[in-house]
Amino acid sequence: MENRVALIGIIVEDKNSVEKLNAILHEYGDYIIGRMGLPYAKRKISIISVVVDAPQDVISALSGKLGMLPNVNIKTVYSKISTKE
Repeated sequence: MENRVALIGIIVEDKNSVEKLNAILHEYGDYIIGRMGLPYAKRKISIISVVVDAPQDVISALSGKLGMLPNVNIKTVYSKISTKE
């Protein structure tokens, strides 16, 4: 299966979702290249960027699980480059 690099942008609007979000990210930790989180106190939100290198179906599953969390908004951007693993 081909691996792709993707950036998952996450905005968390309620801190009650953070524990579940972190559990999901931990579950996919083998695929995560890096992660950066920015608390935005003025708006009471958190902004997280997660970069992954994984098969398309794994990225879709991760994005789907994150998108189903309450008060969490996500968008996924894929690179055009893929590699066979």
